[in-house]
Amino acid sequence: MNEQLRRAPTPELLQRFAAIVGERYAVTDPATLAPHLIEGRGLYHGRTSMMLRPGSVAEVQAILKLANETKTALVPQGGNTGLVGAQIPFDGEIILSLTRLDKIRAIDADSNAMTCEAGVVLQKAQEAAAVVDRLFPLSLGAEGSCTIGGNLSTNAGGTGALAYGVARDLVMGVEVVLADGRIMNLLSKLKKNNTGYDLRHLFVGAEGTLGIITAATLKIFPRPRAVETVFIGLASPQAAVKLLNLAQARAGGTVTSFELMMRGVIDFAVKHGPGIRDPLGTRHPWYVLMEVSSQNAEGLRDSVEQLLAAAAEENLIEDATLAASLDQAKAFWHLRHMLPEVQKPEGGSIKHDVSVPVAAVPDFLEEANAAVQKLIPGSRPVPFGHLGDGNMHFNVSQPVGADKAAFLDRWTEVNAVVDKIVLKYDGSISAEHGIGVMKRESLPKVKDPVAMELMRGLKRMLDPNGILNPGKVL
Repeated sequence: MNEQLRRAPTPELLQRFAAIVGERYAVTDPATLAPHLIEGRGLYHGRTSMMLRPGSVAEVQAILKLANETKTALVPQGGNTGLVGAQIPFDGEIILSLTRLDKIRAIDADSNAMTCEAGVVLQKAQEAAAVVDRLFPLSLGAEGSCTIGGNLSTNAGGTGALAYGVARDLVMGVEVVLADGRIMNLLSKLKKNNTGYDLRHLFVGAEGTLGIITAATLKIFPRPRAVETVFIGLASPQAAVKLLNLAQARAGGTVTSFELMMRGVIDFAVKHGPGIRDPLGTRHPWYVLMEVSSQNAEGLRDSVEQLLAAAAEENLIEDATLAASLDQAKAFWHLRHMLPEVQKPEGGSIKHDVSVPVAAVPDFLEEANAAVQKLIPGSRPVPFGHLGDGNMHFNVSQPVGADKAAFLDRWTEVNAVVDKIVLKYDGSISAEHGIGVMKRESLPKVKDPVAMELMRGLKRMLDPNGILNPGKVL
């Protein structure tokens, strides 16, 4: 972007940055920095001489003013749970950690709105909404550590997207510090505000490349009065799609989650997951974890039982267990959330976060499974994901006994094979994890060229010195 960009600031400049937040919050200790320089999969390793932890929007503003003035590169970071390397400083950039901006500024239950700062942990936001008998429906496996700012910057999806949408759909307004230090305050609880361009969405999903989100006003919803959770065994993804349509038509409530899992990844969970048992008494090729919610306190369980009976009559399901207690429902979800972790003991895993139209999921899975097994004989596809919105985590574990490094060296090759099939079905190579550095080179190959031109133009306009998360997305 800019050849004069400072990625490794001088000691004198570091002192100027440290003075903004105070020595205590200008972290230079290598041991303290270490966890912030690697992401959860261990694919990316970074380096930095300092991490700044501002405690106010004014401090974020001062940091950006100085960074812009001195052309010093910054990498924003929340809970460091991202999976495409967007939060890692690869070339000595300063880390800008937003975790101290952790206040919930306001909750307005009557307006169904909540304003959170960027460093609020997602679980804390969920709990705050529950206190006023409301639901904040964004839910991820990393919700105990990921932050609102990171969720918005990556446009996180999660298990509730089927009913409530992704992070972008939950944002009513944002507060953003621009690259030059100006603060754009678009915080609003209004559902109708037709005053020109809707700029809030520029920053949601931008991965910190256009500005730093410091707070957001989020949608909250009345809490369901009844929730039923059921684990289902079935023969195929085709049956799962038919079951989804049947459930949405007659479940007696809102289908809030509909997760599809291949048997292979269930085997990994039972083998490696703490406290995980096989969810059904017999083995099945595929499984669905379905959650149905209702605002009516009575009658939902009967409706779901009737749905399962109808599905069995149509030969859509082979077996099902309806959670008999909250603890059993939690156990079902514990299994689902552990799926990324339980792949690690099986060796190398090549990941894909993709989406295709829901109706195309069965054909996509059949073709992708065959293609990767042809490319690498013995490889083990273990797809799972959010069937309700077409988002599949198409992960491929190495052949048993294979060399992990040699397998992972074929990451790009496997991605190319899978992505080609995704595009055949008019899908997306990034459904909910973002672009970061992992998919940066692939983006121009799949994105409309006019859209790419406009994206580059927006970056030049909002960040002319290229100080915000350089090398990511574009």
